[in-house]
Amino acid sequence: MTGTVKQQRQQRRGAGGPLRRVQIGNALSAFGSGFTMPYMFVYVDQVRGLGSPAAGMVFTVFALAALAVLPFTGRGIDKYGPRPVLLAGAALAATGAFAFGHATDSPALLVSSFLFGAGVTTCQPALATMIVRCSTAATRSHAFALQFTLVNLGMGIGALVGGQIVDVADPASLTRLFTIEATTFIGLALVTGTARMSKVRLSVVQQKTDGPTGLRALFADKAMVRLCVLAGLIFFTCYGQFESGVAAFATDTVGTAPSTLGFAIGANALTIVVLQMFMVRITARRRRTTAMAAAGLVWLGAWAMALVAGLIRTETMAATVAIVSIYALFGVGESLLAPTMGPIVADLAPARLLGTYNAGYALVKQIAVAVGPAVGVLLVGSGTWPFYLAAMAGSTLLIVLLALRLRPYLTAEQDNAVPAVVRTPAPVRELQTAA
Repeated sequence: MTGTVKQQRQQRRGAGGPLRRVQIGNALSAFGSGFTMPYMFVYVDQVRGLGSPAAGMVFTVFALAALAVLPFTGRGIDKYGPRPVLLAGAALAATGAFAFGHATDSPALLVSSFLFGAGVTTCQPALATMIVRCSTAATRSHAFALQFTLVNLGMGIGALVGGQIVDVADPASLTRLFTIEATTFIGLALVTGTARMSKVRLSVVQQKTDGPTGLRALFADKAMVRLCVLAGLIFFTCYGQFESGVAAFATDTVGTAPSTLGFAIGANALTIVVLQMFMVRITARRRRTTAMAAAGLVWLGAWAMALVAGLIRTETMAATVAIVSIYALFGVGESLLAPTMGPIVADLAPARLLGTYNAGYALVKQIAVAVGPAVGVLLVGSGTWPFYLAAMAGSTLLIVLLALRLRPYLTAEQDNAVPAVVRTPAPVRELQTAA
């Protein structure tokens, strides 16, 4: 009886110590990203004096690194496990960050940016796979939601602390900034990269290696392909506009002060931190496709507030409230998605291809986040802001439609449609998703 109670507690809490170490690692890497990402453009453009074209090229190379490494990252996770891949990614990121802070010319900055981007991108699917392996079907949504909360909190604190160190007139301050970030990735390797994943005993059926492998298996999975299309649209419409298109609209069209924009971004982070665990309880009792569609409806409200801000931009106070509301509503939608997207990927993935599915999902995210800012800034910069808002609102309505159209391709368990008493996973299913 004691053993049964202990097993039930472990099932509710997940893998305990290893999961906590994974979450600490997530927070560390997020702190490092928030520490430097807002200042990379300023560092290349002003501190090194290489101009905005060089800074734009640095960000392009940073994004292209994801396209280069993610296909191999998934295979590596499936073959060797997430820990070695995480250690390799942390080493690449630490090397790239340190080299970036000491680079003085364009070639050195581009090489270090590629290493930096490749390392950060490699860590993402490895961490997601570790969360799956350290959690159960019952605790997975909570684990991914906590990860999202810690990431936002870490990035917010990192940006705040980094802003106190940055001094454009003192290049050494930026070098110090990137050196500290390199140290955070070393901390990630020490804390999370050494966490031992539980050994999973697979059944004969689960050990089979027949069927498609790699990205071919992902493209053969209709549900996963549809989820990736939906995810791409989500990241393009929200995350891809968050710090680019919406920021450009707020500052150039509405006339919002940069300090107010910083307050709006802070409101987004605060909304996520306050609502996230509450949203976990709400989404636990509803279909995941319903939660994704609801996020789209909330974001439609955000674009409506953007339209209001554009129409009343001469009324400074009212327009400022509308801009802050946009970012807060984005936060509400994000907190609906955090306990939803990651668990669906985990439930769709066969045990032997969990790394490939997480890497494919991360690849879609990186492409969308890279394309989104370019489209958003182009439309706003051309002066056609009504067309920009209409395009984003249309994309948001498409998110709602695709989320509901995804439902027939998911099992009841994958869509969280089974009552909690029935959803207690059978041993074979639990091993499959935790592998």
